[in-house]
Amino acid sequence: MRALLGSGGFRTEERRQLYNDEMRRHFGDIKRILFIPYALHDHEAYTNLMTERGLNAGYEIDGIHRHADPAKAIREAEAISVGGGNTFRLIADLHRLDLVDLIRDRVINDDLPYMGVSAGTNVACPTMQTTNDMPITQPSSFKAIGLVPFQVNAHYYAGSIWVKHEEEFVEHFGETRDDRIREFHEMNETPVVGLWEAGFIRVENDQFELIGAQARIFRKGCDPYDVEPGCRLVELG
Repeated sequence: MRALLGSGGFRTEERRQLYNDEMRRHFGDIKRILFIPYALHDHEAYTNLMTERGLNAGYEIDGIHRHADPAKAIREAEAISVGGGNTFRLIADLHRLDLVDLIRDRVINDDLPYMGVSAGTNVACPTMQTTNDMPITQPSSFKAIGLVPFQVNAHYYAGSIWVKHEEEFVEHFGETRDDRIREFHEMNETPVVGLWEAGFIRVENDQFELIGAQARIFRKGCDPYDVEPGCRLVELG
C-alpha cells in the first residue's frame, strides 16, 4: 500500500518543487492521474488549475467529475489524487457516491497509489474529525477511507496565532491547534499528527516517513513532541 499525504501550503517555488519531486517519486511511470476535486465547488476549474499552476508534475490530470460512473473511473484508475478544500464537502460526496470503501479497497488490495493534500489527507485517516474546516454540509458519516491508523491535522501551526490589524500585529485569542487536538482526545483515542505546511508523510505499507517539514505528535494522555523531517513515525504503526 502506497500513499503520499501532504499538508498543503505549496505556494512558494521551493515548496512547489518539493511537491512535484515527491509526486514524481510516488507515481513513477504512470501516465494519467484520476483527480478527485470534490472538496471545492467548481470541479472543472479546480482540475484545470492543477495543471495551470504546475502542480501536476507533468502528469495528465483527469477529473473524476468528467466520468458518468465515478466508481468505474476508480476501478480503472492508474493512480488517485485527492485535492484540498473543505473536508466536510469532500467526505459528504465520497459517501454519497459510495466511493469510500472502493478507494480503500483499491489502494490497499490493488496497490493503487494514493495522493492527498490537506482535505485529501484528512480523508485518508480513520475519520475526518481533525479537520480545520467549517461544517458547511452534513456528511452521512465522519468515517473516512482509513489508509493510516492515525489522524492528521493539516496546516498545523504550534502556539498562538498573530494577525495583522492595520499596521500592527495582535494576538488572536481563539483556540490554538493544540487546544483543538486536546479536545479531540477528550472524546477519542486515535493518535494525531500535526503536520506543518509543506510537509508530507510517505506511506509504504506500515512504514510512515516524514518529509519536507516537521510535525508534532499527539497521543491521548501524553505530552506532545516534535518530529523532524526524515524521521520514521514508527510509534504510529
